[in-house]
Amino acid sequence: MSGIIGKKLGMTSIYDKDGKYVACTIVQAGPCVITQVKTPEKDGYSALQLSFDEKKEKNTPRPLLKHFEKANTTPKRKIAEFKFDEPKNLGEIIDVSIFSEGDYVDVTGITKGKGFQGVVKRHGFSGVGARSHGQHDRERAPGSVGASSDPSRVLRGLRMAGRMGNARRKIQNLQIIKILPEKNIILIKGSVPGSKNSYLLIEK
Repeated sequence: MSGIIGKKLGMTSIYDKDGKYVACTIVQAGPCVITQVKTPEKDGYSALQLSFDEKKEKNTPRPLLKHFEKANTTPKRKIAEFKFDEPKNLGEIIDVSIFSEGDYVDVTGITKGKGFQGVVKRHGFSGVGARSHGQHDRERAPGSVGASSDPSRVLRGLRMAGRMGNARRKIQNLQIIKILPEKNIILIKGSVPGSKNSYLLIEK
């Protein structure tokens, strides 16, 4: 098991090996620097901390600056942990070479935030119905939300309006269609969570 930090650049469409026209997500996968090697003796578990994407030194807290100096690298924006089967050293570079075309990966990201939405957009409700005599602006209303005098309250967990999106989501078994090693770019079949320039965790 291994992984890398990536950045979603957008989407495109290409022909795969079978000649099918498929939609793909363009992801810049690395290069990432190993900024910490966690061991069971010291940390209680085994993992590698990867860091990705350049950050200005003036915007980096001093403790983090010293942390990156130990790995002999510049400050980074995104930090994440992955479990690797083979041993790695501090300061080593991880890039798209860990993947091959045709591999299946799991992609984790933060979905697009939709803000505060009503029940029609958030849960797929149909609304109360068309306008009738004495009834107006009810097409997107949630309808009744409570019971009668018993229990005299709205039950917990009822689907209602609220904030939508901006949640961590993992999409599993997405296929890598093409790899551009000179640019550290991979093309993943289908869509992945997040907006353009958002960070992704890509695991084999």
